[in-house]
Amino acid sequence: MHKSERLFQLVNLLKGRKVAVTAKQLAERLNVSERTIYRDIQNLQTSGVPVEGEAGIGYLISDCDLPPMMFSSQELQALLIGSRMLEAWTDPEQAKHAQSAIAKIEAVLPTRLKQLNDSLPYYALGFSHDETCQAHNKALREAIEAKNHLLMTYQDAKQEISERTIEPLGLVYWGGKWTVIAFCLLRSAYREFRLDRVVSLTALDSHFEHGTEKNLAHYIELVKAAACHNENT
Repeated sequence: MHKSERLFQLVNLLKGRKVAVTAKQLAERLNVSERTIYRDIQNLQTSGVPVEGEAGIGYLISDCDLPPMMFSSQELQALLIGSRMLEAWTDPEQAKHAQSAIAKIEAVLPTRLKQLNDSLPYYALGFSHDETCQAHNKALREAIEAKNHLLMTYQDAKQEISERTIEPLGLVYWGGKWTVIAFCLLRSAYREFRLDRVVSLTALDSHFEHGTEKNLAHYIELVKAAACHNENT
């Protein structure tokens, strides 16, 4: 374990504890010598981390507002992959926020972990996600967050056009196509609409509320139950 990673791990072990942890316990946990722990504690105190205690008694970090600590290599890869997916498959505004978050994370990482972004074997290409689809994605995301009704013009698989008012509950990516899960006021039921078939979206002034049988989690439970039933028949 590199020193920077060890220091982050040490802070995580000491943060918010009510009982002091001895150098021996810390050394065993981090698989280093007690002398190394003493040096690390001194480094943390010098850098301003409020480590309390002393040799022979133990150490802890009293309640304080510390930033999130070190990510593992695997966790960092997951964040970077997710960022690339957001950039390719959502809208530019959301992608910008994701990239900003990753930049802040990378700013405190050791050099060897920063290099992961260039060496990841995963790429997300959004050739089929055009500007119109991006605009619909953004409009739906904002309506979901605000619980805002939308007037939608939609073209189904048979090329038939319909207009309906929906209560958007969530966006689901199916590996090539985005679908909005909504409660359709025309049908008084859940419906799924592909974003690439949406002709237009208009935000209305009215709002809706979630209920025990009208929310994304409830929809997912119904889908799971239906899938389980189909597997058993």
